[in-house]
Amino acid sequence: MEISLLEDAQKAEKTLLTLSDERINAVLHATGENILRKKNDILAENQKDLDRMPTSDPKYDRLKLTAERLEGMVADLENVVRLPSPSGRILMETVRPNGLKIKKTSVPFGVIGVIYEARPNVSLDVFSLCFKAGNVCVLKGGSDAEFSNRAIVSAIREVLQSFSVPADCCTLLPSGREATAALLNARGLVDLIIPRGNQSLIQFVRENAKVPVIETGAGICHTYFDAEGDREIGQAVVTNAKTRRVSVCNALDCLIIHEKRLSDLPFICEKLRESDVIVYADEQSYRTLSGFYPDNLLQRAEEENFGVEFLDYKMSVKTVSDIGEAFRHIARYGSRHSECIVSENGETAARFQNQVDAACVYVNAPTSFSDGAQFGLGAEIGISTQKLHARGPMALEELTTYKWLIEGRGQIRN
Repeated sequence: MEISLLEDAQKAEKTLLTLSDERINAVLHATGENILRKKNDILAENQKDLDRMPTSDPKYDRLKLTAERLEGMVADLENVVRLPSPSGRILMETVRPNGLKIKKTSVPFGVIGVIYEARPNVSLDVFSLCFKAGNVCVLKGGSDAEFSNRAIVSAIREVLQSFSVPADCCTLLPSGREATAALLNARGLVDLIIPRGNQSLIQFVRENAKVPVIETGAGICHTYFDAEGDREIGQAVVTNAKTRRVSVCNALDCLIIHEKRLSDLPFICEKLRESDVIVYADEQSYRTLSGFYPDNLLQRAEEENFGVEFLDYKMSVKTVSDIGEAFRHIARYGSRHSECIVSENGETAARFQNQVDAACVYVNAPTSFSDGAQFGLGAEIGISTQKLHARGPMALEELTTYKWLIEGRGQIRN
């Protein structure tokens, strides 16, 4: 069954190449309208998924859809509609001494498979970006969001059919493991796979895929509070990065603080108590926070508390003697996703941005901004943590590759 779905998706790719930008935008706009029209049905299906998951599960917040979140998803889709098409752009053009005219032009990948967990909003984000760039999307969501994904994809396919566009341009695979295996081995049918989820999912895809993979998702994010950091900015940055939405990959996992500023640590962490954030503090920071931070939320850090993507109201604290020690800690425990420094020293901040190996490096702003929409990209497929092809928020431009177009007048090579 899975192979036939993939074959149908590949056939739909040819139709996409014939669609004008105007028709693509019309389909996307109608899709947003249909999602809102079917809002109650989608929320009812989402509730079926929520009923199967404990509210204490960190994935619960990711899974949950609300009327407001659906409206936000459609708003992101409309942002994509307003962006120029990334396909068909001339990236380079030259005429060689022999008269050959050479162009480098952007083109869609073709068929893109996305494997993701309990995040039904990904279904709409992926479709809108892939379709706008001229790609077919094959969605492999997790079983936790099975009802939600079906409802969203059903609304998308209704619109495609109403425009006489093959519904297989948006293909949802069954939620079982067999479908994952079929997608990972679909050489010749799928051009690219993007896993979006935790470290174990990404590692599994990387180790088992026979189709090219771009890694996204896993975010172990740090904020380094420098010796010359502003404590008001530090408090705002740490609080927002940690508590805005804990279940996303750009949430803060570890606060690194210069030992000269330990006296400011209680102030920096003050508002975290309002969200019952558990703090795993190393020995120096533990002594500093004792008596200021609630005893039931303060724990001594162990080795396993560093290098963890908590996806929960939890955070570790590491004390360092200088920025070099901060660099070493980030290099050892980070995932090359998003890192931040709070500092009023321009030279120190520049050094941090130059030397930290991550897709997104912030100065005096929280890692919670690592998001395609926040970067003005409309929406995103995910945050790429690798260096080949795409890095950071992957949006329209990153969903294209390129080819060379050469025109001659009978020239031959000696």
